[in-house]
Amino acid sequence: MAAAGVPGAAMLEALEAFAASIDLAREVRDGDRFHVRYERTFSVMGTPIGQGRVLWAELVTAGRGTVAIHRFRTHDRAERLWLANGQSTTSPLLRLPLDIVSISSGFGLRADPFDQPPPPPTAGKSSAMGGPSRAPPAHPPGLKALVNPAERPLSSSGLSFYGNFGSADWRAAPRPARPMFMHEGVDFVAPSGTPVFAAADGVVVGAGPNGRYGNWIRINHAGKLATVYGHLSGFAPGIAAGSIVSRGELIGFVGSTGRSTSTHLHFELLADGKPVNPISHPVAKRDALSGPDLNRLRKKVTQNLAERGREAAVTASVSR
Repeated sequence: MAAAGVPGAAMLEALEAFAASIDLAREVRDGDRFHVRYERTFSVMGTPIGQGRVLWAELVTAGRGTVAIHRFRTHDRAERLWLANGQSTTSPLLRLPLDIVSISSGFGLRADPFDQPPPPPTAGKSSAMGGPSRAPPAHPPGLKALVNPAERPLSSSGLSFYGNFGSADWRAAPRPARPMFMHEGVDFVAPSGTPVFAAADGVVVGAGPNGRYGNWIRINHAGKLATVYGHLSGFAPGIAAGSIVSRGELIGFVGSTGRSTSTHLHFELLADGKPVNPISHPVAKRDALSGPDLNRLRKKVTQNLAERGREAAVTASVSR
C-alpha cells in the first residue's frame, strides 16, 4: 500500500479495519492482491495537505478469499469503515479469552455434569472407583439449583440426582429426574496449557485457588463489568490482585483444577454483579447495520465495485 502511494495515516486506518476480520501477520502472503481507493487534498502548488483517508479497500487472499472495507456514513451522520456485509470494523469491547474457541457447555440451564449415581457400596470395601465412598460434591462453578429434585420430575430423559443409592436394589429402583442448574458462564474446550487472555482492559481483583473454580482469576472492567476465568492450570507472571491488565494480555493457562470433569476454561461475564451470557451480550458483539442503512451500504458497495471494474478496463486498454 505504501508503494502504491497511500498516505501512512490512511494506510494504518485501513489496516486496523482489516485486522477486525483477518490476521494480517499470518494470513497475508506473497501473491495476494489488494485494491484501494483513497483521497487526499493538495494545495494549488501540489503539496499534500492533511493525512488523507481510504474510501474503500479490498484484500484478496488465497486462504480467506475476499475481505473488503468501505467508508460509509450512517443515518446518525457517523462515518467510519464497515465490512461489506454490514458489520463494523471496530472490535467489540469484550474479546473472547481464547484465540480458538470450541464451546462444550453454554450459558443457561443444564444438568450437573457431576450428578451421576456412584457404584453400589460394598461392606468394608472402598467403592469401585478405587476410593472411599463420599458425599456428592458441591455444585460446579456458576451452577445454581433452580428446582428441588424431590419435587416432580423435570423430564423423562434419564436424568438423575444424588439420592438413595445405598440400597441393594438401587439399580432396579426408578431413577428420578436430574435437577437442572443455571450455568452462569460458558465452558471452552482447549488443551491443557492453552494461553488465556484478558477479555478487556481492567484490574485483577482476585487470582488464586478458589474452591470449585480451582485456580481462578477475576478482573473488574469499566462499565460495571467483570470477567471470571476458572479451572486454570497456572497464572501468567505478574498476575495478582491489584494488577492492571490490557485487553488480549496473557493472564493464565487452561487446566482442569477445582471441580472440573475435563480440561477446559470456565468463563463468566458479570454486568452490575449479575451473570450474563458472554457470547450474546452487546459488549461481546460488533455493531451491525440494518434496515435503510444496510440497504444504502449495499448500494455503495455496488458502486465501488463498478468503479473498480471501469478503472480495470481502462488500465487494460492502455496497457495494450
